[in-house]
Amino acid sequence: MIRKNISGTSPYEPIIGFSRAVRVGSTVHLSGTGPVGADHEDAAGQTRRIFEIAAAALAEAGAGFEDVVRTRVYLTRAEDWEAVGRVHGKYFSKVRPAATMVVVAELLNPAWRVEIEMEAVVSVLEPGTSKQISS
Repeated sequence: MIRKNISGTSPYEPIIGFSRAVRVGSTVHLSGTGPVGADHEDAAGQTRRIFEIAAAALAEAGAGFEDVVRTRVYLTRAEDWEAVGRVHGKYFSKVRPAATMVVVAELLNPAWRVEIEMEAVVSVLEPGTSKQISS
């Protein structure tokens, strides 16, 4: 299987040793993504920023939100669940991936109220047909 690492803009990627996303075969793993650049937004605004970052990384991996099969949402405030959930639902109301939402004591940046991980499985078309297969 071919592995493709997708970098983001974090200066910590080489220090910590991680990629924004990694695609192996038809599977894409998106690292925990925080609301970089939206530190002072409310929970919904931070979540929208995360989805912007995720969209770019997924696209570079050859995937989109329609390919996402799993999300993990980390909140620092339990009361933010509904605002974050509504943004999540805007992107996934039809796809409906398996999802987990948990409350944690703190995220790496204390201003962040939410961080999200995603996993996607990219469908490919069987050559010469419109039949989808997994690679």
